[in-house]
Amino acid sequence: MMKTLIKNGRVIDPVNKLDGIYDILITEDKIEKIAECIEISDCRVVDVEGSIVLPGLIDMHTHLREPGFEEKETIISGCEAAAAGGFTSIACMPNTLPVADNPATVEYIKSKALSGVVNVYPIGSITKNSDGKELAEIGFLAEEGVRALSDDGKTVKNSEIMRRAMEYATIYDMTIIDHCEDTDLVGDGVMHEGYYSTILGLKPIPAAAEEIIIARDILLAELTGVKLHIAHLTTERGVEMVAAAKEKGLKITAEVTPHHLILTDKAVKGYDPDTKVNPPLRSRSDVEALRDAIKEGIIDAIATDHAPHTYEDKLGEFDYAECGISGLETALSLIYDRLIRKNIISWQDAVNLMAVNPAQILDINFEGIKRGSAANLTVFNPRKKWCVNVDEFKSKGKNTPFKNQELTGKPLLTVVAGKIVYDDRGEKAEIIY
Repeated sequence: MMKTLIKNGRVIDPVNKLDGIYDILITEDKIEKIAECIEISDCRVVDVEGSIVLPGLIDMHTHLREPGFEEKETIISGCEAAAAGGFTSIACMPNTLPVADNPATVEYIKSKALSGVVNVYPIGSITKNSDGKELAEIGFLAEEGVRALSDDGKTVKNSEIMRRAMEYATIYDMTIIDHCEDTDLVGDGVMHEGYYSTILGLKPIPAAAEEIIIARDILLAELTGVKLHIAHLTTERGVEMVAAAKEKGLKITAEVTPHHLILTDKAVKGYDPDTKVNPPLRSRSDVEALRDAIKEGIIDAIATDHAPHTYEDKLGEFDYAECGISGLETALSLIYDRLIRKNIISWQDAVNLMAVNPAQILDINFEGIKRGSAANLTVFNPRKKWCVNVDEFKSKGKNTPFKNQELTGKPLLTVVAGKIVYDDRGEKAEIIY
């Protein structure tokens, strides 16, 4: 049997109360042993001294684009980008072409993902074609193994349809992942409404456009008892509403993206289309509220909202550029460099936000790093300084506002089911099939 021994890493796993220097012995696809020192012959030894070893990270909000938009990303390239970012599992949104509103499309995604290097969990659409007019075949999606539903990229505007979707989701013990955007209030806005939208002369999007839908759907969640997850939360008042709903005992969770934790609307000053995202970058007070919320446990997950686009999609005037950031390959480095190193959150917090809680929300079996568990590991080198070079991205999407910035800390190895699928120990980082 194939055995791999990962030696001398600082293993951090809050689930199994690990924080220390350990060796991890992997046999086939399982962890066989964890100890301070393991000596064994006939085994591949990987010395990761000075690195951090984490349970495999899970990104619960990824756009793989396939089927239909393979020029932006494919399932294979998206999986490679995830591995390069230290993620062992990703959940992909349904806004493909055709939309993942039926078992056939879900089965196609799962079949293609078998050739990828990380685990892929498809999310189904709430409504047919994500048009918000008629419910998708939720029961059939549940039978196909779909554990969450979303019309991500669009809001279900009709409150009656959203209520019925929540009722069906409750029957099948599924989570509704909520894209909160009052499109009538957004209009043709392109950035957060505030000081910078005024001085830049760009059409504004008020924070209330997000908050109105958050409030509505929290009320509907209270009515139906559904598990409701607020996607890419960005506003201070939104945080307050989520906190209040949790205090009432509602089944509410929320996520935030790295870019909304790090950038403010000031970043739009150069009219860089890569700073155009939906929801938009918010004010400094909103960012501070989001940071406080992850420390306090109000926000449950950090998710990339990986949204790759072609060069042409982001070309031209800010008003007409597509929204989104290619985020898989920079997420963990940004969280370490901008938050962990500055003692805003701890490594234990990061593991909870990027692995433990996403698994719980998506009903993914997660045992962490212990004997007999799946050997899914993220090994991170906290000392490596690197420049974000989009030409080296595994993703087809090169759209990031962090391009050419220097970051400290980078994924070293990604291990999926006992196999090293990403290796950055040599002169050039490699994806290994």
